[in-house]
Amino acid sequence: MSKKIGILGGTFDPPHFGHLLIASEVLAELQLSEIWFMPNQIPPHKQNEHFTDSKHRLNMLKLALDDHQQFKIESIELEREGPSFTYDTLCLLREQYPTYSFYFIIGADMIEYLPKWHRVDEVIGLATFVGVKRQGYKTNTKYPVTEVEIPQFDVSSTMLRNRLKAKKNTTYLLPKDVKRYIEENHLYGT
Repeated sequence: MSKKIGILGGTFDPPHFGHLLIASEVLAELQLSEIWFMPNQIPPHKQNEHFTDSKHRLNMLKLALDDHQQFKIESIELEREGPSFTYDTLCLLREQYPTYSFYFIIGADMIEYLPKWHRVDEVIGLATFVGVKRQGYKTNTKYPVTEVEIPQFDVSSTMLRNRLKAKKNTTYLLPKDVKRYIEENHLYGT
């Protein structure tokens, strides 16, 4: 069976409504079957340093996606050792799902870096790049990128980690279940 799958990668540290908004808009605009949220692998030596343990990031993502039938988690990058290159990940996904078409969602900030990507010319043959426009970033590139206009919602995981640590308001920025999980597990200095 053929499906059109959007892939949204990130650390999701923590997942927030900005991630869900991007997924929802791209799903609707490109009439995709599903969006797969793909948490990045963080090297074991950095787990305690700057990033939240992969187990917690995965649990928060499950809570964030709970109500969305067309949103799934693809943990392929968490299951592999070493650095995760988009090329390697897409090769594995194409092997597992030969009839699926993949749409790799990137922010406008990443479009400028495409020339520096590992094996970018081969990546283009494996998936369609979907560029999400963001204020202050140019989206012109020599690579084929399908652009999707997203309503501006200026929230980031970094901003949320800072707000949580400072005990500031996060209402309407991240799902309630995610916030409850953060508090119960004392993440981000809560």
